Amino acid sequence: MKKIKIAVLVSGGGTNLQALIDAQAAGIITHGEIAVVISGNPDAYALTRAANAGIASAVVSKKQLGGSQEAFEAGILAEIEKAGAELIVLAGFMSILSEDFTSRFPRRILNVHPALIPSFCGKGFYGLRVHEAALAYGVKVTGATVHFVNEIPDGGEIILQKAVDILPGDTPEVLQRRVMEEAEWKILPAAVETVSRDLLAIENL
Repeated sequence: MKKIKIAVLVSGGGTNLQALIDAQAAGIITHGEIAVVISGNPDAYALTRAANAGIASAVVSKKQLGGSQEAFEAGILAEIEKAGAELIVLAGFMSILSEDFTSRFPRRILNVHPALIPSFCGKGFYGLRVHEAALAYGVKVTGATVHFVNEIPDGGEIILQKAVDILPGDTPEVLQRRVMEEAEWKILPAAVETVSRDLLAIENL
């Protein structure tokens, strides 16, 4: 059976990448397969996770390319094309992609955001900052969202969401871990499978 080849873009530890690798191994993702892991950071532990799983990887460093967004995105694009990837998943990827890049892949770039969009999202909301904001605001429920990526940070169409309760005494770090375990690591693989299946259906029309 043909599978949709996936490029996963990472910047750090790669916990969401690991969730995808595990979901692939467990048969949760059956219509897609990770073809390449691309990191903007040569020291990202996500690269080790890829190697451990026997998945090809590449480093595209903005700094080494002279710091220009155009060169950085051209480097990423080259690796995506080399791998023949048709679907892109941003898994803790800390760079904002330009409209020039995102417009090449309509409804083919997925991102997971650690809040229930439209809350605590957009420019400046990433990592622990999201959970700090949720706690500061006093919301009782947070969660995670998987959405398509367009030129607006966290602005694309929502694919899946899952709510997570905020508990008394939560710190941003504790909340971050719960949102990952209870929401991100579940809905990201589910969304990747759904979109891969839909893309295959379109190809087979």
